[in-house]
Amino acid sequence: MKISDKDRCILRSLAGKQAEVASLPEHKEKIRMWKSLNAMKPERPMVWINEIPWHEMDVDGELALQCENEFCRSVEDQIRKTLYQWKHLRGDMVVEPVFRTSLVLRDSGFGIAENTEIEKTDEASNVVSREFIPQIQSLKDVKKIKMPEIYLDEEATERNFQALEWMFGDLLTVEKCGVGPIWFTIWDFLVRWYGVEEAMMDFVLKPELVHAAVERLLNAFMARLDRYEALNVLSLNNQNVRIGSGGLGYCDELPQSGFDPVRVRTIDQWGCSNAQIFSEVSPEMHEEFSLRYERKWLERFGMTYYGCCEPLHNKLDILKSVPNLRKISVSPWADLGKTVELAGDKYVLSHKPNPAIFADENWNPDRARKELADMLLQASGCSVEIIMKDISTVRYEPHRLWEYADIALRAAEAAGQASV
Repeated sequence: MKISDKDRCILRSLAGKQAEVASLPEHKEKIRMWKSLNAMKPERPMVWINEIPWHEMDVDGELALQCENEFCRSVEDQIRKTLYQWKHLRGDMVVEPVFRTSLVLRDSGFGIAENTEIEKTDEASNVVSREFIPQIQSLKDVKKIKMPEIYLDEEATERNFQALEWMFGDLLTVEKCGVGPIWFTIWDFLVRWYGVEEAMMDFVLKPELVHAAVERLLNAFMARLDRYEALNVLSLNNQNVRIGSGGLGYCDELPQSGFDPVRVRTIDQWGCSNAQIFSEVSPEMHEEFSLRYERKWLERFGMTYYGCCEPLHNKLDILKSVPNLRKISVSPWADLGKTVELAGDKYVLSHKPNPAIFADENWNPDRARKELADMLLQASGCSVEIIMKDISTVRYEPHRLWEYADIALRAAEAAGQASV
């Protein structure tokens, strides 16, 4: 890996800025508050923003990459976005004096890739509309799903680590990071190969085919997880890591007793799952075609998070069966009142405000304030995190998101003061 003095100088400057931000005492306070929330003993709602339309966010070249080497550019991109978010839309984010470099894992995948037709509204955006062309239409097609083959590329891992150490290891602690949060979304994968309408129809017309496909994909996921354990490449995720579709994973309940830092187990980690396309599927069908399989995955983890964009207010009875469930997603389409009534004192409510507010022709901060105030009033007394995500656009006006971050944090702080 050839890294120029120019690239090293750029990255050292950025790493120094991250180290300076990370030295602020407020980060230790935010970590403590995230731990309190995740322990169901919140001091106030916590606020976090992600899934940002970065192609619309640059101001005065803050995000413009200057490095030439591709590896350096990826590192630069990560640090610049961290510094940008801290400056403009921090919420309750945490910045650490650490740069985590992922272990290089080679994965053959599940043997089947989506076949889609794509429509774009913005060539600069990676948010697109897709129509899936079905590839699983019979029991023989299920065999297209293969068990993944995985190995650790130790040479590439060490090369990346040593390059980072050489560039800024005296400014930030460089850590090798294994597999922490695993986005287990069995239906997010399967629907891309099966088709949305086709899957929904086959719940009734061909249930045996659906079960065969789900079970085979579950077995493939399990084989991958077993391989991770065999390779000893799991990492703790009770830290500055996103859990599921929610906030940060800081907690004191993980890792569990008997933990050996040399070998992380799944019971030492957060697990997660969701079934986004089951939004309008009955609880009975949700249980039959999704949750009965997801439980087999989730029971391997110490604590779990469930849900994403699907409204879960009518599924709370079946979610009681999810092992070690600590957080549930409250999407923009969920009935918050019903969720609070049935689950408000049992789980952390991971509330997702509707990001469509940023797509209106005219930005309306008063509307944002009112929506947050109404939500927090309804959820008074509950453990709540405010997660603004799935932001497709801010209409190339990044100040909208900057202002929202401030509004959300002020609303959370006011809610905390009101509860004292």
